[in-house]
Amino acid sequence: MPFIPHTPVDVQAMLAAIGAPNLDALFDEIPPTLQVGTLPALPEPLNEWQVTRLMEARAAADPRLSCFLGAGAYEHHIPAAVWEIVGRGEFYSAYTPYQPEASQGTLQVLYEYQSMMAGLTALAVSNASLYDGGSALAEALLMAVRANRKSKSKRILVPRALHPLYRRAAHAIVHNQGIELVDLPYDPDGGHTPEQALAAYAGQDFAALVIPQPNFFGVLEAVDALTDWAHQQNMLVVAAVNPTTLAVLKPPGEWGATGADIACGDGQPLGSPLSSGGPYFGFLCCRQELVRQMPGRLVGRTVDLDGKPGFTLTLQAREQHIRRSKATSNICTNQGLMVTAATLYLALLGPHGLEQVAAACHANTGALLDQLIQVPGVSRAFNRPVFHEAVLRLPRPAGEVLDSLLARNILGGLDLSGEYPELGNALLVCVTETKDEEDLQRYAEALAEVA
Repeated sequence: MPFIPHTPVDVQAMLAAIGAPNLDALFDEIPPTLQVGTLPALPEPLNEWQVTRLMEARAAADPRLSCFLGAGAYEHHIPAAVWEIVGRGEFYSAYTPYQPEASQGTLQVLYEYQSMMAGLTALAVSNASLYDGGSALAEALLMAVRANRKSKSKRILVPRALHPLYRRAAHAIVHNQGIELVDLPYDPDGGHTPEQALAAYAGQDFAALVIPQPNFFGVLEAVDALTDWAHQQNMLVVAAVNPTTLAVLKPPGEWGATGADIACGDGQPLGSPLSSGGPYFGFLCCRQELVRQMPGRLVGRTVDLDGKPGFTLTLQAREQHIRRSKATSNICTNQGLMVTAATLYLALLGPHGLEQVAAACHANTGALLDQLIQVPGVSRAFNRPVFHEAVLRLPRPAGEVLDSLLARNILGGLDLSGEYPELGNALLVCVTETKDEEDLQRYAEALAEVA
């Protein structure tokens, strides 16, 4: 709430009603040794206009940075109407819609979201939703192990070109259940997962193959060939995708001869601001045959006894619905506010608008790379097509270059030396539709000065 409405008289009345002498009595179970007491370093209180001035001064002290950093969280333009509508009380304060008669608006938003994500991924079903991209991948892997009736294995092939944080999050969640993630190397020239890397595992029992598109390097994978190979080996295919790319790239449900089985990823590009790292949300879609293994909640559209349309929770295989040890997952809530924003973002842009966003990202990336590789000592690390991220090799350590760019108010990208030291002085750079020609030229000139 923006303010506390209770007067001292209200407080005393409430204390009297519960039989407490004062507010401190409400916390008497806290040992005295753990009580802070006074806070001598706390500054004097400020009134509203003084706080406003202080915050404005602090905000003005931060420079406006031009962002070319991606790596899983992307700066996209979000139409003002998205959060103006999300901020309405009906959406902003709504919680889990257990009572359909009181939650039709929230349920319809989730249903529309599911419909859009299913259409975007070309898969039959979407849930609503998961915490973030990393946990969505982990849930997809658990789901694949449960659902693959042709495999007795708990091993999954995971490319090293998949987002490192996704790989770590997935390992943290699944390894205690005996699931082993087996690394697949990437091609040193193309930055993709080559079919030759799969040959060593032909004929072996694996539950699934993960295919990122684009991968962490921004490189596009040969998804059709990888999908068909996995299915020939009786593996399920888990697609880890950037939702913005699905406006222009083949969706997972159409990969290969029969399509991927499960698709997951982070929905942050669909209307969630960067916000210092969150909150975001994870999405998860699958084929109809696997829906009973899908964690989280699904909303369905139906009709009541009078034939009027309505919405209700359909599948809720969750522990707080008294499933306990039989629960599909320990996912106990979703990122409903972010999902609402994504629904509005997709509805406002429409298919053509999202395609324009994706095309602008790709075009800007190509334009920037053309300028950057003109800088002496700067070159493309990989020779494969990319979407809106690419890896550059620099003539000096990427960390030093990024520090120099930051001094010029440019977030230049991500230093890859920590996760991929074999790439040397490598920088992952990202461009979205938020950049214009002046931004690109300014970055190129700054890199030429510092590289």
